Amino acid sequence: MPGPLNPGRRGLLAALPAAAAACATRPPPPLATGPASEAVHVVSRDWHSDIGLEVRDLRGRLAALGANWPGARSLVLGFGERGYLLSRDRSLADMAMALLPGPGAMLVTGLSTDPAAAFGREAAIRLRVTPEGMAGLQRYLEDSFEWTDAGDPLRLSDGPYAGAVFYGSAMTYSAGFTCNTWTAEALAQAGLPVRVGGVLFSGQVMAQVRTLAGA
Repeated sequence: MPGPLNPGRRGLLAALPAAAAACATRPPPPLATGPASEAVHVVSRDWHSDIGLEVRDLRGRLAALGANWPGARSLVLGFGERGYLLSRDRSLADMAMALLPGPGAMLVTGLSTDPAAAFGREAAIRLRVTPEGMAGLQRYLEDSFEWTDAGDPLRLSDGPYAGAVFYGSAMTYSAGFTCNTWTAEALAQAGLPVRVGGVLFSGQVMAQVRTLAGA
């Protein structure tokens, strides 16, 4: 969910009991071995994190999704709570309600450049994964969407800025499974050695990502 973190929301999250921290919703695959030849971008936007992929690397249903942005070089995908994301007038009560288990949503943004150029190299870090890891990541991303009977992602509305669209998610958002838990699990499904359990905040994701990038 893009945008600055409201101090009230930070307080609400900080007050959650430790027991709310979620574990991975699925077991991670074995750590990927072999040549890491494909790029995954992890984007931090204040308290939120996203996954970015080059359009040319998209496969299957994700490739069909990418065709909705003709000329785009990359897509940035993020997960959030549906009611909060779609609300145009967010209050502290909306923020509190977003912590309760509820339907998720996906925000997809098409970029004419790579994420590092769009968000800055400090905010968008590129990792390398194996082809097997990329396949695992894209399966996870596919599973994150809600699909119609026709095989299309369920479109909810235009996004908050040009080039962005909200889609339904098949996953449930909660205080224990946030946008950042989702990002960490996506990286784990790519075969990267990322801790998922207890990850709620973007800093917990980005600290691991920066360690991996440095390694």
